[in-house]
Amino acid sequence: SVSFWAGSRLQKRVTAPTEYHLGLLKAKLAKYRAQLLEPSKSSAAKGEGFDVMKSGDARVALIGFPSVGKSTFLSLMTSTASEAASYEFTTLTCIPGVIEYKGANIQLLDLPGIIEGAAQGKGRGRQVIAVARTADVVIMMLDATKGEVQRALLEKELESVGIRLNKSKPNIYFKPKKGGGISFNSTVTLTQCSEKLVQLILHEYKIFNAEVLFREDCSPDEFIDVIVGNRVYMPCLYVYNKIDQISMEEVDRLARRPHSVVISCGMKLNLDYLLEKLWEYLALTCIYTKKRGQRPDFTDAIILRKGASVEHVCHRIHRSLASQFKYALVWGTSTKYSPQRVGLTHMMEHEDVIQIVKK
Repeated sequence: SVSFWAGSRLQKRVTAPTEYHLGLLKAKLAKYRAQLLEPSKSSAAKGEGFDVMKSGDARVALIGFPSVGKSTFLSLMTSTASEAASYEFTTLTCIPGVIEYKGANIQLLDLPGIIEGAAQGKGRGRQVIAVARTADVVIMMLDATKGEVQRALLEKELESVGIRLNKSKPNIYFKPKKGGGISFNSTVTLTQCSEKLVQLILHEYKIFNAEVLFREDCSPDEFIDVIVGNRVYMPCLYVYNKIDQISMEEVDRLARRPHSVVISCGMKLNLDYLLEKLWEYLALTCIYTKKRGQRPDFTDAIILRKGASVEHVCHRIHRSLASQFKYALVWGTSTKYSPQRVGLTHMMEHEDVIQIVKK
């Protein structure tokens, strides 16, 4: 029993420092990677610009390896023709198109193919990923015949530039202060981070005074994300194209994976379902307006994000409307009865009709 006790003590002593060491190395890695990604100040930008002006109600970026069918998809979904050919790197710059769906204009960006090492700037990868950061949803186009390899590589590239796919922001309160050292608290039992490790990571970033509160059990990587603060959390749809080239069993397996849709651009299969999923991921709502004594105007909808209030609708119509607002009448699923008289804080739902009464 003595030897067993000594052995377990030794094991504890070995694992703890190893975890700290790993946490520290992760912090150092994240720091150096951020320095690598910052473009050098001396070299001026040469060549044509890459970013596209934001238009429409939402923005969707198409990301994928060369020749997976991004341009074909853009041409099918929108009225924009993007050059498509059977060789790689047909698309060399960012081509925008617009999908009109449920009264909303969704901007779809056909980006050049990403190759391995894109985050370090290979094959204009840096610009491609910079445009992807500004999107509301990422559609990751994958070749169904080699989807697994491509998916892992693309996720790695996006992860290294601070894009977190289908993840929510870590529930950690972090605030740097002028003095008073590091105050550390947690409302849950932490299994992956400890107070000592948090202090070591903060010291690596030269932060010696801060307030840290863990509201969920997070990993050191997630804590580093919170410190760095420039991470983008966005929904992503994995779209497997060219399903006409694989077996039914394989199609079934891919379709059952989370956040995945299977399509075939060549045979125009399952594109309508993809649009439905895209709408769900964008979380948009259509609001219709109504003038007093007239029928609602169903031709021109106001497109807002899910969770929008009457105040958001007022700001969208005219910026001075909220200050002149008296009350609104709302018909639809967000009300207990129709019409219901509501104030500025009332939350609107999809396809509600609103009539605003001014003072």
